[in-house]
Amino acid sequence: MGTLFNLDPLEINIVANPGEPPKLPKGMGYLSFSHSSDAIILVWHDKKIGIDIERTDRNFNYDKLANKYFLKSNRSYNTSQLNKDSILKQWCAIEAAIKWDHGKLSKDIKEWQYFKEEKILFHPKKKLRLKFTQINFYQWNICLAHKETFDYITDIFCTSTII
Repeated sequence: MGTLFNLDPLEINIVANPGEPPKLPKGMGYLSFSHSSDAIILVWHDKKIGIDIERTDRNFNYDKLANKYFLKSNRSYNTSQLNKDSILKQWCAIEAAIKWDHGKLSKDIKEWQYFKEEKILFHPKKKLRLKFTQINFYQWNICLAHKETFDYITDIFCTSTII
């Protein structure tokens, strides 16, 4: 961030209260971050953005997760595509959208609709429509939720650390 703004990094006042997304001073853009068991990723953009990272080999009961959160509330979901990979990608995209919206996972996960082919996330109650970009990077699935269309992925500044 210091390099990006030609400032001493210690001069950048990032507000990071518990349970809230990090905030930069006005005019310095937006931050979002996520972590998995062995990686952390931080993204900055001049427009609002949300990010999530999940291990592709994460062990979870995808049938139970899909039935509890996605299949009942999301009419757009194609049940013939119900598999671990597709559910993990949907989870990752929706979590990125929740971070974009500064929402709460427990409250908002059932509200977001995922349209894989169109790369759209929609929250009917809030009338929010976001785009998403998914990236498979080694053993991680990374998803960015954004309102704007990016010309190139390099429009976004990401850094990650593998633990």
